[in-house]
Amino acid sequence: MGTYYLPHLKELEAEAIFVIREVVSQFEKPALLFSGGKDSIVLAHLAKKAFHPAKIPFPLIHIDTGHNFPETIAFRDALVEKLGVQLIVGSVQESIDKGRVREETGVNASRNALQTVTLLDTLEEYKIDAAMGGARRDEEKARAKERFFSHRDEFGQWDPKNQRPELWNLFNGRKHMGEHFRVFPISNWTEMDVWQYILQEQIDLPSLYFSHERDCIVRDGVILANSEYITLKPEETVERMVVRYRTCGDMPITGAVLSEANTLELIIQEVATTRTTERGTRADDKRGETAMEDRKKQGYF
Repeated sequence: MGTYYLPHLKELEAEAIFVIREVVSQFEKPALLFSGGKDSIVLAHLAKKAFHPAKIPFPLIHIDTGHNFPETIAFRDALVEKLGVQLIVGSVQESIDKGRVREETGVNASRNALQTVTLLDTLEEYKIDAAMGGARRDEEKARAKERFFSHRDEFGQWDPKNQRPELWNLFNGRKHMGEHFRVFPISNWTEMDVWQYILQEQIDLPSLYFSHERDCIVRDGVILANSEYITLKPEETVERMVVRYRTCGDMPITGAVLSEANTLELIIQEVATTRTTERGTRADDKRGETAMEDRKKQGYF
């Protein structure tokens, strides 16, 4: 731990570690959903702390759409090697090849929704009964409805009106055959908490999160990285911009922000003054007012 210290972060850390340990004690085949984004990186850090000096006793699962930032994949592989944990990769391209999903077409095509089938197939293949994720309640209104232990039926679906009470930090992990849980240990954290904790713990992150130059386009008010996965519209032009990312997802849908923040301290200052949520830059969340909730009901993260 560095010289930067905030007392409330210790309470959030203790809560998250308690939830992670509860998962391991209640379930037979838990796993950690790892996207390579800052929240899942923090979750992996918390898991390491929860079981130190032993290794993390469950695998990391990454649902690879094939449209990831190269920086994210490189960071994922380096972290997995450093932690000495098993990595399970579910491939959206493989799901497409098998005919499990149909790829979207057109200039606004995205593989984001296709992840749901790949995720559910992966959980079924490896018999995962509890999948931990880095979602937080402050990110998006659908995620604000989640409990720590989020029950999913035998089809992997989520019913926001049928959530179990969680009183006095008592978590009910009982389930029927074929059902599973999604668990969110950092539910009560805010984006600011995450960044302050990263600074306090000196956690390494992909370079995407820091200010850098990148070829970009602006589409519907969202700054997107130019890549082989994007089909340019006739009126769109590629510009060199100084940007960083507040969240990491697929290249065609993850929006950047104009920023000169190239240190954790400057990022914290920037987050403190922004008026938009980090998912406000995600093009996939702009497809409809209930886009995230609809995907979650179908089995999304």
